[in-house]
Amino acid sequence: MNRYPLWKYLLLAFALVVGLVYTLPNFFGEAPAVQVSSGKATLKIDAAMVERVRQVLQGASIQPDFVQFEGNSVKARLADTDTQIKAKDALSKALNTDPADPSYIVALNLVSRSPQWLTTLHALPMYLGLDLRGGVHFLMQVDMKAALTKKAESLTGDIRTTLRDKNIRHSGITREGNTVELRFRDAAVRASAQAVLAETQPDVLWAEGTAGNGDLTLTGTLKPEAMRKVQEAALKQNITTLHNRVNELGVAEPVIQQQGLDRVVVQLPGVQDTAKAKDIIGRTATLELRMVDDSAEAAAAATGGGPVPFGTERYVERGGGPLMVKRQVILTGDSLSDAQPGFDDHQQPAVHLTVDAKGARIMRDISRENIGKRMAILLFEKGKGEVVTAPVIRGELGARFQISGRMTTQEASDTALLLRAGSLAAPMEIIEERTIGPSLGADNIAKGFASVTYGFAAIAVFMCLYYLLFGMFSTLALAFNLLMLIAVLSMMQATLSLPGIAAIALALGMAIDSNVLINERVREELRGGASPQAAINAGYERAWATILDSNITTLIAGLALLAFGSGPIRGFAVVHCLGIMTSMFSAVMFSRGLVNLWYGRQKKLKSVSIGQVWRPEGAAVPATSDAADKA
Repeated sequence: MNRYPLWKYLLLAFALVVGLVYTLPNFFGEAPAVQVSSGKATLKIDAAMVERVRQVLQGASIQPDFVQFEGNSVKARLADTDTQIKAKDALSKALNTDPADPSYIVALNLVSRSPQWLTTLHALPMYLGLDLRGGVHFLMQVDMKAALTKKAESLTGDIRTTLRDKNIRHSGITREGNTVELRFRDAAVRASAQAVLAETQPDVLWAEGTAGNGDLTLTGTLKPEAMRKVQEAALKQNITTLHNRVNELGVAEPVIQQQGLDRVVVQLPGVQDTAKAKDIIGRTATLELRMVDDSAEAAAAATGGGPVPFGTERYVERGGGPLMVKRQVILTGDSLSDAQPGFDDHQQPAVHLTVDAKGARIMRDISRENIGKRMAILLFEKGKGEVVTAPVIRGELGARFQISGRMTTQEASDTALLLRAGSLAAPMEIIEERTIGPSLGADNIAKGFASVTYGFAAIAVFMCLYYLLFGMFSTLALAFNLLMLIAVLSMMQATLSLPGIAAIALALGMAIDSNVLINERVREELRGGASPQAAINAGYERAWATILDSNITTLIAGLALLAFGSGPIRGFAVVHCLGIMTSMFSAVMFSRGLVNLWYGRQKKLKSVSIGQVWRPEGAAVPATSDAADKA
């Protein structure tokens, strides 16, 4: 009756081993480390950097625990903070030969102390949030006026192009702030222009007027709904750009989210150097398309044999060679809608680009006039530009075109990433800056874990005193639940914060409810005269429906917090929902496995240790379970 088949015990043993393995890395703590990442968008970090970092550290008589390549950065784990600072100085001096224009960012970081064999099994510790690990917090204000001004400038160009295409003559177009003013000498021409613009520019509100010199005017301003959309789009683009830049540098679990209508919160856990953090945040690029100057004077200037021609600038290609590019900007990153890696008609790696309607018109005109010439795509960072690629124009281009030739699949993917990163839609400034030191984070961890430990101990003492051996089984099931919860969070590489620790403590209190229901149900069956074996079986079978109902309703509330919450609330909700699911497995299956292992082999069981079973006065005591009344 109360026996598990072998496969269930094997399943529980497997879950226990997996839980132990994936929970272990969280107890080793963190060690100081140095992280080397790219200081320029056009510079790619690869596995070869590992050996270079190792050689620099050996030259400085520094022996790291290990040096490893992680995605887009190289990390070296060191013994102590003094060695960490010494290693940072050595790497900065060796890798950045020109301090004014550093190619690499060498920053202090923290990595796990867990053994290499755990890392090989991909058993990694949970990420710690800013409040536990320390790091930097920025609150950034987006300049929405600049976003609207940029939109008005774009609008002015679109209006000029539309009127030229429709052959409608005007006396001039001017922009003052966010308002565009058109001048006409004839009322009929103004009326026809207004009709065309009302159709092509539905987001603009047009008003007729008269200038001081007698010219007829048509004044356009963005509608309130359109202004709101521009501001929302600017905020979203800035958040996306910040994500691209921060993720490129390998910062673990950064938090970049909107706050209010015009602010962005940026949290970088584990970053100890505030100056480097500002450098990361400031790494936003501007994309420009320009024509390459292929004249003889430009060729001579590129090789250093002559002066730079008027209207031309010298830049460096990704390969390191000089390239003469005209100053006139054809297109900016604002017009680029998408950039994806792919293949051309000859199955060679290529980058597929998509531009907006305005960009498509410009590309059509420019490419038609410059077939066979090169067009350079430049990326500007911190006022310095580099050529990402300079392909030859093979035919007339439109809204969708591709860059191909002499690139690998990885280079195509990297180029697409750079082009997608784009530029900030509006300038931002840091209005609040906070640094949380590692010591404060360690104090928060100690207090959080102490609260969980004391809560677990209090529950264990109560259960063991009140339910005796069944209370011990419940306590072991609760420990298994805690083990599984931490293991699942580690497998998911979730970010643990103070609200997450609070959710763990709450999960323990809620998980024991299931065992209380089971134990009381077993008592009730014994009180009703059932035999011990029958009481155990009925207790688990009949309590399951109640446990399922109560956990589902609680899970619904947790999912609502996860769906509609943000920041700390979502962190709490993730742990809360996972805790409910692990408790249903541990409280029922694991605890029953222990009970079955202890009592299931006894065919003539006469009593169970489940504490005092109170019976109504005068009730008959079954002969098979009289000992069940005793503690």
